[in-house]
Order: sequence, then structure tokens, then C-alpha cells
Amino acid sequence: MLNIEDLSRIKGFRFPLSVIGYAVWAYHRFALSLRDVEDLLAERGVSVSYETIRDWANRLGHQFAAKIRRDRSAPADKWHLDEVVIRIKGRSHWLWRAVDAKGDVLEFLIQSRRNKAAALRFLRKLMKRWGQPRVLVTDKLRSYGAAKEQIAPDVEHRQHKGLNNRSEASHRHTRRREKIMGRFKSPRQAQRFLSVHDQIANLIRPKRHRLSARSYRHARSDAFGLWAGYAAKLTA
Repeated sequence: MLNIEDLSRIKGFRFPLSVIGYAVWAYHRFALSLRDVEDLLAERGVSVSYETIRDWANRLGHQFAAKIRRDRSAPADKWHLDEVVIRIKGRSHWLWRAVDAKGDVLEFLIQSRRNKAAALRFLRKLMKRWGQPRVLVTDKLRSYGAAKEQIAPDVEHRQHKGLNNRSEASHRHTRRREKIMGRFKSPRQAQRFLSVHDQIANLIRPKRHRLSARSYRHARSDAFGLWAGYAAKLTA
């Protein structure tokens, strides 16, 4: 994936696109700090500071996420919704996230409440992008039911703690990143980072437990190819 002989560049950037693409990929694919990615590049003969890598991730990560979102297939018609508490500057916030039956993240939203108004705001954002599902699966938080009846009364709603493991599992990567980053600094920063991280994870983390070894290798190879193509089309 990293080809330091590839000299194609973005105007105004000193390093080739392949180096930038590799740095952003490594940062989001593994639970690495910016300094860890700096060391990986240094071992490969590329001397770049972690602050430059931060700039690449912040400025160009959204382009990868937009391309992944544009090219992804339609989601499954069963959605799993869940919310988890995150601490930002000593205050509790709620990370609302929806994944489909394939485990792909559809949408998320960070809010300070988990009441009906917050659930309604999240469902509206989710359904504005993806339409309505056949089934919603949630835990027993009553806010989901109240909001669902207002915005999508015909959608089947299943509420059971044991049915929602798929959505709860999607929070694990966020927890790892939160720890590596020393917690998020603000809701805005968390929203900006996760809007990129979740979409990239959809592409570069094939669901290994659901695939045969051969299918997994093919999915991984396809993901590498798509990523290289996205990196080649980056713009300033």
C-alpha cells in the first residue's frame, strides 16, 4: 500500500499521495497514536512529524469518508440502535449509534441527553439519509419507542437487551480510540473524528467472523484497492 516511489502529489503538499493515504489508513485501521504512525513511516524511510499526520487526518479524512459513503451498498433493512456514555471534560455525553444487520455503521450522533427529544433528533438524522428500515432493534430505553411512534409508526420495533449485541459491539472501537487519544476534547471534535473513523472502519474492517478465509482475503484485497483509488483522487 505504501509506495514511496510514487511521486503523485496534491498541490501544496510535500509528500506523495501514497504516503498520505497510508498514514491516514494506518491511523484509522489500528489503535495507534499519531506518534505511532510517525514511527511506522520513519521505519519505511519517510520522515514526517506527528503534527503533519494530524493535519492529514483532519483535512483529508473526510474525503475518504465521503467516497466510502458514496460507494457503499444499500444497508440491510434491520437496524440496531444503541447509546453509550462518553466523558468529555468531566461531563457525560451520549453517543447514539445505528448499525445495520451486516454490522456497518449507518449514523451516529453525540448528545447531552438520552430522552425522547434526543432519540427523535437521532432518528430523523438517520432516516433522512437512509429512509426507513423494516425493523428497529433497541434496548429497553423508552425514548426509542416514543420517538419511533412519532416518526415511523409502521416500522416494527423490537426491544430486548439480548438482541442488540451487534450495536453494542460497534462501540468497542470507539472505546479503544478514546483511550489512545486521552479522551475526546469536545463534542465537536468527537463528532468530527468519528464521522471519518466509522465510515473508514466500514471499508477496512471486513467482518472476519462472518466470512470464510477465502472470502475475507478477497474482501480485504478489494478494500485495499478501493483505498488506493480514493487516495489517488485526493484534492487539497
